[in-house]
Amino acid sequence: MNITNDTFGLSRVIEPKDAVPVTAWKVDNHREISPAECRVSLKLIHLERDCFQQFCSECGFDEAKIIAKILDLINRRGKLHNPFTNTAGQFYGTIEEMGSEFEKSSQYHIGDSIFCLTTMTAHPIYIDKIHKIDYNYGELTVMGYGIVFMTSPLTTIPPALQLNYTMATFDEAASLYSIHNVSDEGQRYLVIGKDLVSSITYVCSIKKAVGDNCYITVILDEDGIGTLTPQQVKHELAYWANSSYVLNVAQPINSSKAVLKEEKKHYDMTINCEDLQGSEVLSVILTRQKGKLYFTSLKNSYTQSILIAESMSKELETYVLGQFVLGYEKYTFDLLISIAKELDRVNKLYESQSIAFRQATKKSTVVAMEKNKKIDDFIFGSSTTKALVDEGLNIAQYDCNIIIQGETGVGKEKILDLIHKNSTRKNKPCIKINCATIQENLAESEFFGYEAGSFTGAQASGKKGYFELANGGILFLDEVGTLSLNLQSKLLRVLQESQFYKVGGTAPININVRVICANNIPLRQLVEQEKFREDLYYRLNIYTITVPPLRERSDDIVPLATSFLSNYCKHYNIDKEFDAAALTKLADYDWPGNVRELENLIHRAVISVKSHVITGDHIQEVLNENIYEDLVMELKRNMRASSYLNFDEIMEQQEKKLIEYALKKFGTTRKAADFLHMSQPKLMRKKQKYNILI
Repeated sequence: MNITNDTFGLSRVIEPKDAVPVTAWKVDNHREISPAECRVSLKLIHLERDCFQQFCSECGFDEAKIIAKILDLINRRGKLHNPFTNTAGQFYGTIEEMGSEFEKSSQYHIGDSIFCLTTMTAHPIYIDKIHKIDYNYGELTVMGYGIVFMTSPLTTIPPALQLNYTMATFDEAASLYSIHNVSDEGQRYLVIGKDLVSSITYVCSIKKAVGDNCYITVILDEDGIGTLTPQQVKHELAYWANSSYVLNVAQPINSSKAVLKEEKKHYDMTINCEDLQGSEVLSVILTRQKGKLYFTSLKNSYTQSILIAESMSKELETYVLGQFVLGYEKYTFDLLISIAKELDRVNKLYESQSIAFRQATKKSTVVAMEKNKKIDDFIFGSSTTKALVDEGLNIAQYDCNIIIQGETGVGKEKILDLIHKNSTRKNKPCIKINCATIQENLAESEFFGYEAGSFTGAQASGKKGYFELANGGILFLDEVGTLSLNLQSKLLRVLQESQFYKVGGTAPININVRVICANNIPLRQLVEQEKFREDLYYRLNIYTITVPPLRERSDDIVPLATSFLSNYCKHYNIDKEFDAAALTKLADYDWPGNVRELENLIHRAVISVKSHVITGDHIQEVLNENIYEDLVMELKRNMRASSYLNFDEIMEQQEKKLIEYALKKFGTTRKAADFLHMSQPKLMRKKQKYNILI
């Protein structure tokens, strides 16, 4: 594209090609601008709440880690775009350079302070330093620059308004304007807010339309009130609303009972600003029959609320707000100016509080992990795996596609199970498929199903495919890199459109599936080899979890071995235990087959050892069997792959592997030579011959 005519940043897209800046994985954030661009010196960044909370949660609310995470993300993507939540925020700063075409079409000048109203996912930015984090508003004081385009909506903030609550309110601006337009006198209104300031602005938006001829209740989640106490929040809301409650929104049944016990009546209109699971249930319960229910974004489980209402035989008018609405900018500024003094008071209230994060659920999980070294059947003892479990628990709550990478046998399915059990889809199916076992000529019917009589041999009743079976839940595609390019293109279309046609079918089937993939070879490597579609890779790679091999988390070996021993003893109704030497042998081995090999070895030891105690010698015997079997298996693989064998070459290969194993296991040439029953000089000569560097 001619960069002079590029009005919204297409020329800045790096990958994938043919994307727009909002959907691109990476954009070019270089400082130089084209004629159609403008560079803004950044002062303040406002992050959408889900984006900010995800950063805080992932980093354990450690400020240094939060800053490092954000800077790393910008460095990798060229923009601030959280891949978990698919959100970002907005920025404020001063114009420092304008391209010639931009300057002609703009009402602004160099040196003007501007607020960019559109999402930062659409704008290249570079941050040199983050000076400060405001945890109440999710705002960053920064030094850096952002690039805006000719079509980027910009505005100036009136001097009477504080930047923090103004930028936070513009997160909700289009919804506020829409609520004002649909409010009627004499109605009962319920606002399920996400924070104090946004709750106040929604109440004021209603009152701006109908005056005091209404009844308004505000509900806030107990973990969503920032650094304030419930008493402080209720005291402040008493000035605005007729009643208010600070409740656990994640427990909607108990919360709704508490509200109705006091209020006695349901509400004519409910505005749900909260994206916590449970808020949709609370909204439906507290809205009267044939009432109106407004969601400020699709993230508020709008679709789920329709099903919940149907299950309760409750007829509701349900709407989603948040879309671009002409006129919202002026309306929002007028609203804020009318309550500026009151919002300044809230600011002072925030400033008077010390930062004290409410992470009760997270803390209880961490305490349980520290105490038991086990969560959801995931056994561990190392700090490496603890970090991995933390990562899995964190990503579980974000309904995005994931790639799980790691060697064979490391426990990728365990990570999948951990994510499934702790996700919003935990009560829905998790369909696990090994793509390597699917025959190419049957692949399409396996994935998408078929209609009755669609081909010879088809079942008379037809068949559901993997996507339909997993609808509402998770589809796990193991060894996804083995799929043909043809099937990859069809998989991409399903992920893009959330619908497909059965083989022989004429009607589209809509689905809602979270796809999690695993592969032994990194998919990025397959993309570079042109064996995996790049566009599909970006659809799947919202986040990658890498499971380390067992040799890199040796502190897990003993807890895992003990757990496997306990399980097999229960299975066979026997009683066995390890002695100290056995545990030492297990811990010293490098486990090329990872956790799967460890479990297999424990199983064999339980069966083969006749005594009550499994000793170090017993473990060594089984390990020696493993070494021999590994060599035989590799020999068989070589035989299958070739029409002839080179005896001398095979013998040298196996000799080299045995020497490498012995050196790695025992650490010194003397001990390795003793293990192999050869002299140390002979071992040294062979080590030099094979150029073994261990």
